[in-house]
Amino acid sequence: MNKTIQRIAWAVAIVAFLVGLVGLYQRLAFGHQVANYGSYVPWGLWVAAYIYFMGLSAGAFLFSTLVYVFRVERLEKIGKLALWTALVTFLAAAISIWLDLGHPGRGWRLLTNTNFRSVMGWMSWFYSAYFLLLLVTLWFAMRTDLVACAKEPGLKGAVCRFLTFGRTDLSDAALNRDRRILRVLSTVGMPLTVAFSGGAGALFGVVGARPYWHSGLTPIMFLVGALLSGGALLTFIVTVWGPNRGTSEHRNLVIFLGRVTLGLLVLYILLEWAEYSIALWQAVPAEAASVRLVLFGPYWWVFWIVHLGLGVVLPLLLLAFAGRRPGLVATAAALVAITFLAVRVNIVVPGLAVEELRGLREAFHGPGLTFDYFPSLAEWLFFLWVAGLAGLLFLIGYSLLPIVRPTKEVA
Repeated sequence: MNKTIQRIAWAVAIVAFLVGLVGLYQRLAFGHQVANYGSYVPWGLWVAAYIYFMGLSAGAFLFSTLVYVFRVERLEKIGKLALWTALVTFLAAAISIWLDLGHPGRGWRLLTNTNFRSVMGWMSWFYSAYFLLLLVTLWFAMRTDLVACAKEPGLKGAVCRFLTFGRTDLSDAALNRDRRILRVLSTVGMPLTVAFSGGAGALFGVVGARPYWHSGLTPIMFLVGALLSGGALLTFIVTVWGPNRGTSEHRNLVIFLGRVTLGLLVLYILLEWAEYSIALWQAVPAEAASVRLVLFGPYWWVFWIVHLGLGVVLPLLLLAFAGRRPGLVATAAALVAITFLAVRVNIVVPGLAVEELRGLREAFHGPGLTFDYFPSLAEWLFFLWVAGLAGLLFLIGYSLLPIVRPTKEVA
């Protein structure tokens, strides 16, 4: 069954990448003219995709720290898988926000001309540090297996030989040094990941002109959302690509991750309930208008059907009543991870899609002067390309790198 899902994953990733190339071409050739956002709603699907993929990355990395910092033995064999997932989803997030810029070629100026009084300025440095830390941490996590893999014939062996960078020492002293370095890197990575994950929420939370975002709870929801979506994605990945598939050890690991996902899902729903119910109860006009837009606006189905139905109720039922069946745990986890994009869209767009001054909607008319936003076909295609690219990178890395030690799958 896992082999079938893996083949389907290859097919879906390839098709998404190829079809999405149309969206990439349109973005590069015509710029922002192909997007449906404008002056009133300047952020759209691509910004939502950025915080979605970044949350997946942060959540996956924080799960890896349970292995390398807290030494949770039952998760020991999925540490590299979590790090690789974190790296791939980070690259997807970086590409999404990079090509959302009006002039992507000037993106480097975020680092060379940083305004450190700006949260966005700090985030550019946090992301750069996180990317470098991910690369180095993953290398130290794989180094021992890279040396063993370097002896294999073919492309995989060649890749492993190159990535050892001549470091082939497998003495006890060298291995102990690697473990110490790995623990230090993961320890440093924890507050860094919390900072940029919560910092992404702070990017929204500090905007006082947007009451829907302006809350001390916003960074916390971003962090919990990252743990939930990243943990759910990792649960699905471990079920299909994890070590010792078909054994009781693998089954118990999937069940454990499913329980963690269930707990995080309940916690996130409590936070979401608090955020929405208080906003409606206190009825601050701009904030309540955004919440009503989410719940009862023209795209109500994004919240009620995609997020609440497919992303909350169905996974809750599967995890609560069928949590000992790995296949159903994986289904529930995949639903949570995929539909969490709806949560990110419902954070970005409704906060912008309400008029800041009464009558502004009718005062001016023209291209981009509208509060009614829905992603264009080009935006969806570009997102599809980024998701396909991330999927292909994951699958290629899984095939060529010693992410998981080879094991015999039980039929």
